[in-house]
Amino acid sequence: MSTYRREHYLAKLRPFYNDSGLIKVITGIRRCGKSSLLITVLNELFEQGIPET
Repeated sequence: MSTYRREHYLAKLRPFYNDSGLIKVITGIRRCGKSSLLITVLNELFEQGIPET
């Protein structure tokens, strides 16, 4: 199953990918795509060469 790329939200999160000291909280109602958004972020980080560990 492929995830829908929510470019609007990903563009807001991308500047914080390399900031390890900052915690971002993603909120929303049930079943609005929060987990899918995080899976997309993980896939982008893996494509950049970040190790899974």
